[in-house]
Amino acid sequence: MSFEMRWDLSGLVKSVSPEKIKAELDSMVRAANVIRDIYAGQVKGMDAAGVRKLLESLDSFSLEFDGVMGYCSLRYAADSTDDVAKQLHDMMRNSWVKAGQALAFAEVELGQLLLDRPDLPAQPELRNYRHYLERTLARAPHLLSEKEEQLIMAKDRNGIGSWSQLHGDWLGTRTFRLRIDGTDRDVTYGEAVGYFTSPDRKLRRGAYSAVLEGIGKDEMVLSSAFRAVSADHLTMCEWRKFPDPITQSLLANDVSMESIQVMMRVVERNAGIYRRYLRVKAKLLGLERLGGWDLMAPLPFASNSSYEWEDSKSTVTKAYADFDAEFGRWVGEMYSLRRIDGEVRKGKTPGAFCHTWMAGKSAFILQSYNNRVNDVYTQAHELGHAVHAYLYTREQGPANCDIGSCISECGSTFGELLLTEKLLAEAKGKDDRQVALSTILDELGIAVFLVGARYWFEESVYKAIEKEELLDGESLSRLWTSCRDRLFADEVEWLPEMRFDWARPPHYYLPNYRFYNYPYIFAQLFVFSLYRLYKEQGKAFVPKLRVLLAAGSSRSPAELGRELGFDINSEEFWQKGMLQAEEFLRMLEETL
Repeated sequence: MSFEMRWDLSGLVKSVSPEKIKAELDSMVRAANVIRDIYAGQVKGMDAAGVRKLLESLDSFSLEFDGVMGYCSLRYAADSTDDVAKQLHDMMRNSWVKAGQALAFAEVELGQLLLDRPDLPAQPELRNYRHYLERTLARAPHLLSEKEEQLIMAKDRNGIGSWSQLHGDWLGTRTFRLRIDGTDRDVTYGEAVGYFTSPDRKLRRGAYSAVLEGIGKDEMVLSSAFRAVSADHLTMCEWRKFPDPITQSLLANDVSMESIQVMMRVVERNAGIYRRYLRVKAKLLGLERLGGWDLMAPLPFASNSSYEWEDSKSTVTKAYADFDAEFGRWVGEMYSLRRIDGEVRKGKTPGAFCHTWMAGKSAFILQSYNNRVNDVYTQAHELGHAVHAYLYTREQGPANCDIGSCISECGSTFGELLLTEKLLAEAKGKDDRQVALSTILDELGIAVFLVGARYWFEESVYKAIEKEELLDGESLSRLWTSCRDRLFADEVEWLPEMRFDWARPPHYYLPNYRFYNYPYIFAQLFVFSLYRLYKEQGKAFVPKLRVLLAAGSSRSPAELGRELGFDINSEEFWQKGMLQAEEFLRMLEETL
């Protein structure tokens, strides 16, 4: 395994010594209490200049301790079986709760001030914090007292936070028995998921079956975690007077319910596009009908393709550099500074993510790289997050780096399209074109349509809880398959154990963040619309994307859309994204 495939986290901290890290975490708690001693009880009488000083202090705090928090979190994500990593992660969580409790006064008191002075965000002294304050004002009616907010943090530490950690630890430390090349082997979750895109259909099916059968055996644990996190959310909705379980997510993502409802209507109305693609893919695979284990399968003529790390590095870097030279330099830096961890190993957090390092104006990426074209796309996706981070951390302070998922997924999704464009440009024949087009349509199918089913599933879960229905593994499975079939109809054959697929995605288990799924749909269709604009305008479009990504959270998605001439509350806008999807499908059909 290449040494370059393991990240170097040492730059995040002054010293990697556990004792020194503990000292940094203790310093963080002390610094939070210093801010509390200066400002607590004073916010209600502040003018605009006073509010700016408070917010600047909070920004400085975030930058000072961003690194040590990231180090503890990322080291644990890289290997949850490592005793030192577990110790550091636990210390970090404890310290963050203490610091958060000390700073709880800030949003509570600031929210009260803004309710009394809703004109404050428009004051010239606060122009750099305008939208941050507007978002704080929107959350203010749902805040509790400072003491109650502190108690909730303590409750979450050993409550939903632990349930969430259990889900990741459980999958990250499981092994699954697969027959590979005639030999039975025990493989990690990360390795098993890698075989989901194996060119060997029998091995793909075996990997899905082994993982989901194993999850099914553990359904009591996983459904308990799911139920606890979801029920806790409904309790908090009642306490905070949220009118709907999705309200918290809408506030976090800075979007309206109207735009999401309009978007989901367009998704359901266009499900036929995805079903049409599934029939095309079945033909390309030489099948009468796809199995659920074929949704991300490579095409037969791509079966011998192995994308070594260096191949991926070269291709992805060039894809970004062709669009914007500075993007290419930043992507190259992510590799050269070893900011990416691609090694497959036991104990590693499942899936892939990008972590922004605000103080370093950079990022770190985790994935399990298995040398397949899908891994190259995952890398391009996560590096899109990294480019986004490079841009907004240079233009914004921490207060404007709290980007909702609807916009945070835009750079990553655009990166996938740049990779597709690169692969199509270098295609040597129809086979290469089919591979590139089917890969981007596979990604679209998951990000828009399968995720659409996950959105409906989560809606149904909360309705069931409100009706006091008991949600064990089998009842959750029934809810999931109902929503899945609403999308796929009878286009796909499913293994019986695939009914447990609700238990795999970590998104349902994230503490204090429900409805994590719809932002993927939002970003996919938003970016497909942007891509159509790019194809029309060429290089003149590049500065527009830079402005969008550099904005961070300083403007809402609706504002950012209007600047580009988009109305995210109209069905016409979302349909533009579907038109681009259909254009890719038409290009694929022309190769048959």
